[in-house]
Amino acid sequence: MNLIKKMLVAQAAVLALWAVSAQAATNDEIAERIKPVGEVCVQGQECKGVGAVAAATGGGAKSADDVIAAHCGACHTAGVLGAPKVGDGAAWKTRADAKGGVDGLLKSAIAGINAMPPKGTCATCSDDELKSAIKKMSGL
Repeated sequence: MNLIKKMLVAQAAVLALWAVSAQAATNDEIAERIKPVGEVCVQGQECKGVGAVAAATGGGAKSADDVIAAHCGACHTAGVLGAPKVGDGAAWKTRADAKGGVDGLLKSAIAGINAMPPKGTCATCSDDELKSAIKKMSGL
């Protein structure tokens, strides 16, 4: 009987150690799942991590190709509702001539025109980014 008791105690000890290690892993997984995804920053006070967020979101200027792919291409690739198609120089030139060149097209893009909303849905685009996208699409 004594041997059976020792075997049961040994198995119970192994089971207890396994349960403790499993619980620790579970706690780590839970901590990872519930960690904060951000923090609130108050204007005028130092906010840690803002530089990392800017770097992660690509705080630099967007290329014309990026702007077109993310915002302009949906309509200007297919010519939706009469939008001039990417690369259709004649259609873009007609509009540019009527609006006063690329700067006139830029003003229309910023304000929105016909079915196109202001800034063509790219509210975060700078005027220079929009202008480069217009130049790329129009070939002007």
